[in-house]
Amino acid sequence: MSVPPFHQLLLPLLEASADGQPRRIRDVAPALAERLKLTEADRREVLPKTGWPRFENRLSWAKLYLRQAGLLESVGHGLFRITDQGSAALRDRPTTIDVGYLERFQAFRDFQERSRRGKSREELVDGPEASSSLSPDEMLATAWQTLRSQLAQELMARMVEMAPSSFEKLVLDVLLAMGYGGSRHDAALAVGGVNDGGIDGLINEDRLGLDTIYVQAKRWTKGTVGRPDVQAFAGSLDAHHARKGVFITTSSFTDDARRFATQIEKRLALIDGLTLAHLMIEHGVGVTTQESYEVKKVDLDYFEEQ
Repeated sequence: MSVPPFHQLLLPLLEASADGQPRRIRDVAPALAERLKLTEADRREVLPKTGWPRFENRLSWAKLYLRQAGLLESVGHGLFRITDQGSAALRDRPTTIDVGYLERFQAFRDFQERSRRGKSREELVDGPEASSSLSPDEMLATAWQTLRSQLAQELMARMVEMAPSSFEKLVLDVLLAMGYGGSRHDAALAVGGVNDGGIDGLINEDRLGLDTIYVQAKRWTKGTVGRPDVQAFAGSLDAHHARKGVFITTSSFTDDARRFATQIEKRLALIDGLTLAHLMIEHGVGVTTQESYEVKKVDLDYFEEQ
């Protein structure tokens, strides 16, 4: 079973609080995961970008909704417990608790009204009340992941259309942004463009030049890079007295090529077009920030000290 939508965790979380003892999300998560028959893989699943476990994130949103309805209350530093109103709700033996159920409580209706102020009609339709499978954190993370994926695809399309000299500059910019090569002048001299749609040469692994890496980058527009190409690349490392190599392509590598790279003594990094695009995004090469959203949460330590 996959991690249930956060609204399906409302009743299990309330029931886990039935004895009235203060608890934290991490206290109830293991037992609820077992009750819901979640696998270890389900428990390890995390949100994009934040790395927050998806199950605990959805439990946290369930806790928020129950608290806004007055069924749970905060009792300090992440602790919560059931209220008299929550106990009364459980005595009614509800078969399910969802957003519609919570709307019978005035406190929750007030919370919804506060949340809706300032939103457009489209945001109201597509908000967390309508999207029952995702928490607000997940909707933001999913949107971020979609935008990043679309950007990577656009970068890949532009890379294969670049002039050879421009592609060589792009590869140098990425390597420098990642901390390789020292200065731009040193890196440019080390790899030296050959004007054939790619670059070949040695580059410093660190700014002190204590180790070197052989780099080959080819702007492939058709087909995939197979084992023979990677095998030839591995052999070329000996001629340059290198033990480490980076093979960069705008295309992709076959499974056989990737297996070969992991089976030899030399250390090879295979960077395909998609990986290169994501490295550009991560290190700010060829991209610019359009919008920046800062997501904040309550500082529990601050309020605990008051």
